[in-house]
Amino acid sequence: MPYDVLLVDDHKIMRDGIKAILRPVEDFRVVGEAETGVDAVQFCRRTRPDVILMDIGLPGLNGIETTQEILRYFPDGKVVILSMYDDEHSVVSAIRAGARAFVLKKASDDDLLDALRTVAKGGSYLSPQVSDRLLQRIQRGDLEAKTTPAGLDELSPRELQVLRMVAEGKTSKDIAVLLDLGLQTVRSYRKTMMKKLNVNNVAGLTQLALAAGLTRMAGSPSQDEADRQVLAKGA
Repeated sequence: MPYDVLLVDDHKIMRDGIKAILRPVEDFRVVGEAETGVDAVQFCRRTRPDVILMDIGLPGLNGIETTQEILRYFPDGKVVILSMYDDEHSVVSAIRAGARAFVLKKASDDDLLDALRTVAKGGSYLSPQVSDRLLQRIQRGDLEAKTTPAGLDELSPRELQVLRMVAEGKTSKDIAVLLDLGLQTVRSYRKTMMKKLNVNNVAGLTQLALAAGLTRMAGSPSQDEADRQVLAKGA
């Protein structure tokens, strides 16, 4: 029997491109699509797919945070992160969140299929470009060269989610809806984070989030180019 796959990407053009790649392959069948992290979590709570192919740059909950949320309800979930980013922060964060694989959007069709097959059978996978880059940085001894801003290592995963959303300009009400939390709970998180990080305003929180690489600008030209590359492969 083929493995059931959930596609999670906010661009329909990307999902269509990936479906075109998977359509002729007997190993997999796409059983669902989600445009947001919240939709992906809800789908996985209702229907437990064999593999979740997850874009990292989702609106609201990003792919790493969505992976964490899915695995809270579905510990056996097998997540393959699909990303245009190959920096060590993104890769390490994805693995720590519980992802089984990290594949670049510029990877070949065969690499993507290898990752899906490996993960579906219980293994792990890194795109060759990613593993080579990490190996080189480890050999040079500078993988941990970037220092974490003071206090960030004291934040819980949920607090880090709230911090990123605050840095992206979301209101407490927005965050409460996205994370399915009470408004007072979100405000409590903000107050606790400010105390832990020794800042007293949103500007300070935003500065720390940017310094730690917790947020990126959405809709960049490089993101659009990565989308076109995957679409071209499936054409």
